Amino acid sequence: MDHKEILRRVDHTILTPTATWEQIKTTCDEGKQFGTASVCIPPRYVKRANDYVGNSLKICTVIGFPNGYATPEVKVFEAEDAIRDGADEIDMVINQGLAKEGDWEGVLAEIRAVKESCMGRILKVIIEACNFTYEEKLSLCRVVSMSGADFIKTSTGFAAGGATAEDVKLLREHVSPDVRVKAAGGIRTFEQAQALLDAGADRIGSSSLVRLLK
Repeated sequence: MDHKEILRRVDHTILTPTATWEQIKTTCDEGKQFGTASVCIPPRYVKRANDYVGNSLKICTVIGFPNGYATPEVKVFEAEDAIRDGADEIDMVINQGLAKEGDWEGVLAEIRAVKESCMGRILKVIIEACNFTYEEKLSLCRVVSMSGADFIKTSTGFAAGGATAEDVKLLREHVSPDVRVKAAGGIRTFEQAQALLDAGADRIGSSSLVRLLK
């Protein structure tokens, strides 16, 4: 797969806490120039970015990010607010404490509530794979498959580990066929991106790949 084709599967990302509007605008310009799947930006900038790009680029944002321990009601509000501002795609972080407790019904209920609030927009569920055991990842695959979410996503990029081909393969093998896989976290080369796509990823989250091509 050539680099431009890979970029069509990339959520071109800027989620640093110090991101300014000028950096967001540059990221949007790069997303349009290279035809990325979306730009993934902080919620604060969604409305401004949507006004800036019009219909020329998908806007993705994050909910409950990066730790995931906000209440379901807060996550629902965040998602609804982002949709009102023009977000096309929502990446939410699960409540990892509930998952560690084995409260799978609680995790499922939260994802379903956020999915309903998305009003048909794409929902990606970030599980932060590096924090879970193999068995816990299997349970998360089952829960996300039941939730109605569109993607399961490996990582926030803010934890101890990021995307691995091993995790992507596991997720692809154990989520339902209608759930896609997004790999994110530490993807800095096209070789890494290709390996993750080969392992079963459908989407890549990266802040580095566009700038490599430039």
